[in-house]
Amino acid sequence: MTKRDPFKYFHSSPEIIRLAVMMYVRFPLSLRNVEDLLHERGIDISHETVRYWWNRFGPMFAAEIRRRRVQQMRSYSNWQWHLNEVFVKINGELHYLWRAVDHEGEVLESFVSKRRDRKAALKFIRKSMKRYGQPQVLVTDQLRSYGAAMKQIGNAERQETGRWQNNRAENSHLPFRRRERAMQRFRSMRCLQKFAAVHASVSNHFNQERSLYSRANFKLNRAAALSEWRQLGAA
Repeated sequence: MTKRDPFKYFHSSPEIIRLAVMMYVRFPLSLRNVEDLLHERGIDISHETVRYWWNRFGPMFAAEIRRRRVQQMRSYSNWQWHLNEVFVKINGELHYLWRAVDHEGEVLESFVSKRRDRKAALKFIRKSMKRYGQPQVLVTDQLRSYGAAMKQIGNAERQETGRWQNNRAENSHLPFRRRERAMQRFRSMRCLQKFAAVHASVSNHFNQERSLYSRANFKLNRAAALSEWRQLGAA
């Protein structure tokens, strides 16, 4: 069966669409910032076009990246996850963005809820485990909702808490916070859930951990990540 071309009927080339989506999701830029940067490169499009492209192709690119990473991760053991939640305001109302991060700092799952009780924690943990399997260790903060949810699942003995043990999850919120400020907050839970999932996948794809190896290896990995990005959505 031939794969359907997602770029069919679009006047712009797939390379330009991928570039616009990458710039908007990966970097803390507004829609008009992306429009101006592309204009400097001789690409004349409206910021509303960038908005349409990211809404149309962002989830598709993120799903393809996530599918590849899930297939790779299932061949390795899930050693340790870090679970944490961050406060996000939507139209002045407080919501919670739950995140599961692995021991290497990659965001596995994002989940938005209006509450942070046992029911929300249980739904978030089950959603993460359904996709990635069950880890050996779950590091959380002192929120009681985690303990109550894990008792119901039956893996309470795998939970660990500590003052600085969950810094891996705390640091993973920083890129999202920078992006949130550039977007001037979110308008709905659906928009937040959609963007958080797409942003996490794109950040994972381009996260090269440059401080852990030489400049030469970093350049090779960066080139490989860009090459894989240019193949997303290819028929």
